[in-house]
Amino acid sequence: MTPEAMAAVFAAGVGAGAINSVVGSGTLITFPVLLATGLPPVTATVSNALGLIPGSISGAIGYRRELRGQRGRVLKFGSGALLGGLAGATLLLTLPADAFETVVPVLVGLALLLVAFQPQIGRLVQRRRARTGTSPRRDGGPLLLTGLTLASVYGGYFTAAQGIIYLSLMGMLLDEPLQRLNGVKNVLSAVVNTVAALFFLFAADFEWTAVGLLAVGSGLGGYVGAKVGRHFSPTVLRILVVTVGTVALVQLLLR
Repeated sequence: MTPEAMAAVFAAGVGAGAINSVVGSGTLITFPVLLATGLPPVTATVSNALGLIPGSISGAIGYRRELRGQRGRVLKFGSGALLGGLAGATLLLTLPADAFETVVPVLVGLALLLVAFQPQIGRLVQRRRARTGTSPRRDGGPLLLTGLTLASVYGGYFTAAQGIIYLSLMGMLLDEPLQRLNGVKNVLSAVVNTVAALFFLFAADFEWTAVGLLAVGSGLGGYVGAKVGRHFSPTVLRILVVTVGTVALVQLLLR
C-alpha cells in the first residue's frame, strides 16, 4: 500500500468513526476507499469490520451518560445483536457478493422515512395508547427485539446504514429521547462489529495494514464524534441522520 493510499485509509477511518458514533453509515466512506486500494470486495468488507471496532467502542464510551439506566435494555438487545452479527458474518462468506444488493436500498429508505417522521409517528402512537389505555413497554416488546436482531444480521453482512436502521426501529417502539437511543445504537454496533470481526479472524482473509489504519483512525473519530454529537438537539440530530442517510442511499443506488 502506497503512502498516499495509507493516508486515505486513515482519513476514511477518522471520518467513519465520527459519523458512525453520531449517525451511522461510516462504511460508505471506508468501503470505497478500501476498494480503491485494490482490495477484493470480501477482503475489504472483512478488513473494514475489523478496523471499525475501536470506533464503535469509543463512540459507545462517549455516550456513556446517555446509557445510564439502560443496562437491562442494552443487555437484552445486545444478545440479539451478538447472534445476528454472527449470522450475518456467516452469510457474508457463504452467499454471493451481491446477495443483498436489491434489499439494502429498500431497508435504508424505509429506515430514513421512519427517522424523519419519528415525532409524528410518536404522537400517533401516544394517541392510540391514550384511547386504549395501554402504556409503552420499556423494552419495546418482542417486535423490537426481533427487528434489532434482524438488523444485526444485516450489519454482520454489510454495515452500511446499520445505525440508521437501529435508530428507526427504536424510535418507533421506545418512548425515549433520540440521544439516549443513539447511545444504545452505538453499543449494538460495537457488539455486531466485534463478533463479526472475531469470526472473520478465523474464517476469512483481511489486510492488516488497512485494519491497523482504520482502527487508529476510527477510534479517534468515534470519540471526537461522540463528544460533539451528544450535544446536538433532537431536531439537529434527526436532520443529520436523514441527510447522511440520504447520501448513503444515493450511493447504494448508484453502485
